Amino acid sequence: MGIGKLYKLSNEEFLTEVNYQFHDESPTSWWGELTLTDYVRLDDSESYILELEDKRRGICRLRKRVNRAVSGVPPRYVYQFTGTGPLE
Repeated sequence: MGIGKLYKLSNEEFLTEVNYQFHDESPTSWWGELTLTDYVRLDDSESYILELEDKRRGICRLRKRVNRAVSGVPPRYVYQFTGTGPLE
């Protein structure tokens, strides 16, 4: 697991740190799973910027994995991220 940062795409506002794990990365697309370190309400219809440990950044979409909740109060969910385009 790596530690990264999540930003809103619309105004590049910092939202929270994330723990992420890549499942596949190619020059044109990449995807994996992440959990938020803080409780933040996210909108599945919005795009985000994911910054990785090595400072590469890319635009991604998030989808909540409803059957993969991490225990806690309030609950922290596992999100699948899907990015298109290169990580720069």
